[in-house]
Amino acid sequence: MLWVIHCLDKPGALERRLAAIDAHRAYLATEPIDIVISGPIMDDSNEAMIGSLFLVNAESREEIDTFQKNDPLYHADVWDSVNVNVFYRRQG
Repeated sequence: MLWVIHCLDKPGALERRLAAIDAHRAYLATEPIDIVISGPIMDDSNEAMIGSLFLVNAESREEIDTFQKNDPLYHADVWDSVNVNVFYRRQG
């Protein structure tokens, strides 16, 4: 089943995000979940990261919760909100 994980950073979290970004990328490289696509959400100027977006294939919400709670960005207290929804692919 496909899931969208939409994370928005806390105000002023860019420094914490940048400090944890290498560990975050290393974590994703271990393939802790089946990631279809992922990347940072950028501000309107396309200069600063303000969040993260993941499209993942997972069996359950619990699998996603485990994935999120093991992410270095989670431990760095970067995200202000994390929204998780089932995604039904219609096109593409």
